[in-house]
Amino acid sequence: MVNRGNSRQKVFLDEADFEKYWELLKRYKKQYSFKLYHYVLMNNHIHLLLESSEKGTISKIMQGVTISHTRYFNNKYDNIGHVWQGRFKSPVIEKDSYLLQCGRYVELNPVRAKIVQEPGEYRWSSYRFYAYGESNELLDEDPLYETFGKEKVDREKEYRGFIKDGIPDDVLNHIRYSITSDHILGEDTFIEQLENKLSFKRRNRSKGRPRKILV
Repeated sequence: MVNRGNSRQKVFLDEADFEKYWELLKRYKKQYSFKLYHYVLMNNHIHLLLESSEKGTISKIMQGVTISHTRYFNNKYDNIGHVWQGRFKSPVIEKDSYLLQCGRYVELNPVRAKIVQEPGEYRWSSYRFYAYGESNELLDEDPLYETFGKEKVDREKEYRGFIKDGIPDDVLNHIRYSITSDHILGEDTFIEQLENKLSFKRRNRSKGRPRKILV
């Protein structure tokens, strides 16, 4: 899931702003029981790789977080109006084939933006949780993380290497396209099955994506 500041304005102006948003995510995670696998909070946008539960859809989760943060931001900075731009982007992601790749994309954001040289230098992401075992009560472990090794120290080392290797250009372009177009991200078979499922749901029940998906 991607959301940006209105007109690409900064939505986090100091450390307290980052901390407030982090606390809001924790509050709504407790309320809606969603899983958060990877994230990064940048000055003017956020990336969240989360999985919804029966308690709350992606829209409900983000509506709660966004409204609460907007109220906080406007009160603190004597601002009026929208803080976040329109509808957030929430492409569906296939767990097995793209979850780790998207996690790598998310955690390398501060490096691509030239804010830091190494992802571990940036505080507001999930990178340190996987690469160094840093405690983070907001996160749920990526289900594919265990493939990096049997022992925790081995997984951390392999994960650091995985991130350092960077993202292949074809995968990077695929992820970027999915984010900008709200397109399903996965193998052809997964995309076809989900598109058929969504089409059936829209014809027979209600509009929207099925629950328990990744964005």
